[in-house]
Amino acid sequence: MGYAAALAAVTLVSLFIGFVVGRINLANASMLYLFAVLATAVIFGRGPAVFAAIAAFLTFDWFFVQPLHQFTVSDPEEWISLLLFMLTATITGQLAAGQRERRREAEEREREAVVLYDVVRLMSESRLEDALASVAERLRVELHVPALAVEFWRPTGELVRVGSGDANGIDEIYRSATPAHVLHTGRPPSSDEHATPGRWVRIVPTLRSKTESRNSSKIGVVPIKVGERRLGALVLLDPSQQFDTTDNRLVSAAATQIGLAVDRDRLRKESTEAEILRRTDQLRAALLNAVSHDLRTPLAAIMASAGSLRQQDVAWTEEERQSFAQAIEEEAEHLNRLVANLLDLSRIEGGSLQPDKRWHDVGALVEDVVDRLRPVTARHHVEVSVADDLPPLWLDAVEIGEALYNLVENAAKYSPPDTPITVEVRHNRGARVVEVSVFDRGPGIPPAALPHLFDPFYRAIDGNGTPRPGGLGLGLAVVKGLVEAHSGRVWVENRGGGGARFVITLPVADQPADVPPAPQVTAA
Repeated sequence: MGYAAALAAVTLVSLFIGFVVGRINLANASMLYLFAVLATAVIFGRGPAVFAAIAAFLTFDWFFVQPLHQFTVSDPEEWISLLLFMLTATITGQLAAGQRERRREAEEREREAVVLYDVVRLMSESRLEDALASVAERLRVELHVPALAVEFWRPTGELVRVGSGDANGIDEIYRSATPAHVLHTGRPPSSDEHATPGRWVRIVPTLRSKTESRNSSKIGVVPIKVGERRLGALVLLDPSQQFDTTDNRLVSAAATQIGLAVDRDRLRKESTEAEILRRTDQLRAALLNAVSHDLRTPLAAIMASAGSLRQQDVAWTEEERQSFAQAIEEEAEHLNRLVANLLDLSRIEGGSLQPDKRWHDVGALVEDVVDRLRPVTARHHVEVSVADDLPPLWLDAVEIGEALYNLVENAAKYSPPDTPITVEVRHNRGARVVEVSVFDRGPGIPPAALPHLFDPFYRAIDGNGTPRPGGLGLGLAVVKGLVEAHSGRVWVENRGGGGARFVITLPVADQPADVPPAPQVTAA
């Protein structure tokens, strides 16, 4: 078609010169053939452009140079003009064809870059199968194949297939036993050479598999590899007859990106499993430590006090008996708190925590918690400040009470005797939250411990490098889980002059019209 178009363009220019330009005696009329050469070069490329230049040279010599209808030239100057025309036309055609080739290459590179960008972006989806389905559809549309499937093997050996296209084409891909063509990878890139695209290699079936391969005559396979490991394949229906070098390079690059995504998904799952095992190991070690020390200590105290009370050969005074009974009660309460925290943490970690929410007055809840803590805070000055404009909150009173109990108990545990502990409740109207703050004058929180203070089994490290005594490191982790189950937040900050401030924020929900207003609570 290109050569026929070149001949037609030269014919049109010759007719124009013969019937129009010849009558006005225009000098250098042969230059008009450059339009035919340029048009042919831009549209059809280098070969037809050179053919147009030669055809123009011969046509102009035959029809318009004396003597007419002969390839001889009477005037030597005409030879120079014709040769210059021939050289100019050839060079012009070559340059125009080169620019056309550059434009085509730029379009191909742009197409490759856009498709690969789309593949990489689609592979960023969280679920691998959904991402591969989107990639398969994008490649099928771009490569103009009836059907395309992505298959890969999981580490367990399970084969996963994700297809795109018409149902008959996908069925044909899935039924194929042996592919007809395989795209082999080309030479890898080096420091001074680009990578070469792969080429399709025809698979010749054995006599035994010829009958099995009749349905596979149009199936092409592009291996998906990471390094030397084959993870799967891109399976295409009838690709080899219509693919060019650009398509081969594009599908090879897409297969490489899919391989990296599949391998990355495998590594992410392995990393998650390793992290689960690490945390399970940590929980197991902490539980063993709790059973071996923290739980056995109150049990030993209870057994010792109970054994003393059972001794018949010792005449205990009433005061001593009351002391033993009080020790049993306190250690039993301590043991009950440890077991409750362990159970709460297990529910939080297992995702089975379901708050039983109702409308409650948070001011009354705070005062009830402080009242229950009087035996623990007997050696401290506890002050409660509750604002008068508190709205009722939609919460589980038992769980939020447990969180407040842990915070106040923690403040009493680490604060010196006779120091104040302040519980303050305020309504932050701008943020639509109620803030409950617990202030103490203890040693404060080391800066290095602030990001990890609410982690399970974490205990702050003192300046001498030893963990602070006082428990398993469960209380604050339980507080965080209970508060976040109510869509709230908890954090800690050091106070000027020593001590820490723990803050809980609980969201204010819209109160139904049939709920009576909360009673006013005065500051204690």
